[in-house]
Amino acid sequence: MNVLFIYSRNQWRSRTAETIFKNMSGIQVRSAGTENSARIRVSEKMVLWADKIFVMEKKHKTRLEEKFPNATSTKEIIILDIPDEYQYLDPELIETLRASVGPYLS
Repeated sequence: MNVLFIYSRNQWRSRTAETIFKNMSGIQVRSAGTENSARIRVSEKMVLWADKIFVMEKKHKTRLEEKFPNATSTKEIIILDIPDEYQYLDPELIETLRASVGPYLS
C-alpha cells in the first residue's frame, strides 16, 4: 500500500507521520506539502502513486482537489484534523498519529 501524508510545508506533522510509519511492513510512505515553500511539494505524480492520502486539515484536502482535480477524483483522502501545534517527532503528535492513522493501515 502506498501512503501519502500532506501538510502545508512538510516540516513537522506530515514529516513526523512519514518517519513513524515508513518502516511498517507492506507500506510505502511519502510526505509532501501544498505550499510553494514546502520542503517537498506535492505533485500530481505523488497523488497518482498513493493508495491512501492523509491530510492534516480540511484546507489541505481542498488544495489537493483544486490543484489536481483529475488525480484526486478517485482517491480516498482522509482528514486527520491534527492542528498545527506540534514540532517534528513531538511525542504527543506521534501518539495522535498512531491512534488516528493506525486503523487505516492494518
